[in-house]
Amino acid sequence: MLHAFFRSTLPVLPLLLVLPPVNASSCAMGNRTTEIRVKYENILSHDINELVNMSAEDRDKCCRNKKNGNIKVFFCNDTEEIESLQSMACNMLRFYKKQRISKALREKAAFVSCGTLQVLQCKCRTKKEKVCPDVFRIEDTETSEQSKKKCNQEVCELKENISSLRSCWNKFEKLISR
Repeated sequence: MLHAFFRSTLPVLPLLLVLPPVNASSCAMGNRTTEIRVKYENILSHDINELVNMSAEDRDKCCRNKKNGNIKVFFCNDTEEIESLQSMACNMLRFYKKQRISKALREKAAFVSCGTLQVLQCKCRTKKEKVCPDVFRIEDTETSEQSKKKCNQEVCELKENISSLRSCWNKFEKLISR
């Protein structure tokens, strides 16, 4: 009888050893919620608000038209706020080199993304954060030169990501303030 049990479970054991945990994060969270909240409130929240204001100034007709269903929407998952913030920040870094988005908006979005990853002590799975040292050296000297294309889907997607990031940070702040 015991022999039949091992024969039926043995093929599953190697599989259990190979599969990583579903919610594995590449963030060094530890017991740092107070430190994270202080850094967010004192530094990052100001930059996020500036970024939100910059993206609001960049009015794009296509973004108001909700028929564009190609935009990837990020959600701040309950109990997985850190992983959600990490995912949003890493996704925003992919816009850093997109020429159809104003340089000022791209640089501010990258600055906020890198700041988020730094505060949370996270890394991106695809090593997108390797641009962060360059981003932190950017001088604030440029005026916004907007691409004159008719419809810019990348701007819409970045604006959606910015909004999601701010909402998730607000949710996380309320959660850790309790």
